[in-house]
Amino acid sequence: MIRINLQLELNYQIDQHGADFIFNIHAAQTRHQLVSNENLYLSQPLTPHIHTDSSTGNRCMRLRALPGDLKVQYSATIDLDHHRAAPSQIFEVPVHRLPPEVLTYLYPSRYCESDRLGRLVTKEFGSLWQGYGRVQAIKDWVNRNVMFTSNTSNSNTSALDTLIDQVGVCRDFAHVMIALCRAVNIPARMTTGTDFGADPSLGPHDFHAYVEAYLDNRWYIFDPSGTAIPMAFVRFATGRDAADVAFATIFGNVMTQAPIISAVAVEDSAGGFELPYYCADGLSTDGG
Repeated sequence: MIRINLQLELNYQIDQHGADFIFNIHAAQTRHQLVSNENLYLSQPLTPHIHTDSSTGNRCMRLRALPGDLKVQYSATIDLDHHRAAPSQIFEVPVHRLPPEVLTYLYPSRYCESDRLGRLVTKEFGSLWQGYGRVQAIKDWVNRNVMFTSNTSNSNTSALDTLIDQVGVCRDFAHVMIALCRAVNIPARMTTGTDFGADPSLGPHDFHAYVEAYLDNRWYIFDPSGTAIPMAFVRFATGRDAADVAFATIFGNVMTQAPIISAVAVEDSAGGFELPYYCADGLSTDGG
């Protein structure tokens, strides 16, 4: 089991009219991701409204902020008890057997134009064994064909843009992989977490976007950017693409500062906790 002590701090300056926020910074509660010792601090005297999605475990927080400075701090202890399976035993689910709530992750979405990638996926992945290995091959292809480069994309960059430019950040890698998976009828979604284990040369700890693909009736974790350790990913939110899972969506005139993030793994063999490592098994923190 993996235990992560998580701390987040977000800072904003809000103009005289105030602003509305929707945050996705609470760790999701699932059968394999247990959250405890949660603390939330708001520097303004506000009453947040927190909604939990019963199907995903996503917890979004809405609040109306007053003019001036706003500091948001969140901390929690997260225990990750992954479902693990050998890749050779993880198979794709035919479309006619997919649960209704999964079907939305087959369709093209704003940043994932899967309907325009048919010829590419047929050429690269059409003849591969239909299971975990094919999704792994898609992940590896994206990692080889896109270079991780900071400040090379923006909020309008889509999977097609990234395929053309061949550079991007974690959200761009995720969008490309999601679009390719959907193009071969594998449901895929974007998930947000933190970049535990990322190379310090990439900058301070940050939020991280990765992919979950639906195989063998659960969502398995993949990190196409290859910049972090998947075993330590703390799930915040899942959605069709980045439009659904931004850590902060802001309505109003607001100046933002870079997030301050700390994610520390606990090593305690007596308590059953080990440090995260790169693992060849299929990993899932899904509730299935």
